Amino acid sequence: MKYINELHEGNRMTGVYLCKHKQSAVTKNGKCYENVILQDKTGTIDAKIWEPNSIGIEEFESLDYIDVVGDVTSFAGALQVSIKRARKVNEGEYNPADYLPASKFDIETMFGELMQFIKSVKNPYLSQLLSYYFEMDADLIKAFKHGSAAKNVHHGFIGGLLEHTLGVTRLCEYYSKAYPILNRDLLITSAIFHDVGKTKELSAFPQNDYTDDGQLLGHIMIGAEMIHDAVRTIPGFPVNLENELKHCILAHHGELEYGSPKKPALAEALALNLADNTDAKMETMTEIFENAGTNNGWLGYSRIFESNLRKSSEE
Repeated sequence: MKYINELHEGNRMTGVYLCKHKQSAVTKNGKCYENVILQDKTGTIDAKIWEPNSIGIEEFESLDYIDVVGDVTSFAGALQVSIKRARKVNEGEYNPADYLPASKFDIETMFGELMQFIKSVKNPYLSQLLSYYFEMDADLIKAFKHGSAAKNVHHGFIGGLLEHTLGVTRLCEYYSKAYPILNRDLLITSAIFHDVGKTKELSAFPQNDYTDDGQLLGHIMIGAEMIHDAVRTIPGFPVNLENELKHCILAHHGELEYGSPKKPALAEALALNLADNTDAKMETMTEIFENAGTNNGWLGYSRIFESNLRKSSEE
């Protein structure tokens, strides 16, 4: 078995993979086929079953582990598998640890660093707010440590939400030192909270899919509501401070068309948007290059970056 990040166009895929998603579809010509997303710990890959009722294609559902034989092709600049045979495997034929992608960094070490940022916040109200969730809420801490930051794009792995949040917080710490206009405590707090809503927007692995709250509200609105709920428990919390913090959360995607209900109106909101975008884009490009393996040539057009990509030379 090859891990997904080792696959290249023209390879024959053989081995056991997690079926993350399966959905029936119909071509423009009216022919039925199956959309499948396969997963292992290195990532996911799109797959198709063009002949669902053919010999060798057994019944299986989403979240089943399946023994797959297929051909790796390329479509729209991304790898895709044409599945020829598929069989649902039994427990004991696979090791679940091989199928759940995880951060390459130690989760407890990352959380310890994040806690140092939390303890460095001097504003008493923001400090209590951070403690409410990140020191006293065991369920939130567990979900935050082990959740992902996205379903498919960047940091879509166990520990991804924590890794991304820490990356954004580090950048915001740099901004706070480089630009005296910034309120450090407000910026650091908003960085730590900016994606906290994803603990409720996305389900835990192996599903890592949108919950009902995620579909109806989205992580930005959920995060703002979580802040409001906690603030109500802190006597004397300034209304203006709550609104400024919630504004940073609501505006952190930067543009209305990117899902933010507000555009940045505060320097801290702008800095948070830049830090979030930087960390997300750099991780996305990192994952693209890691998936390319030893291929140092042009990798094809990326819809995310709207450009043909390649690694820089080492000379």
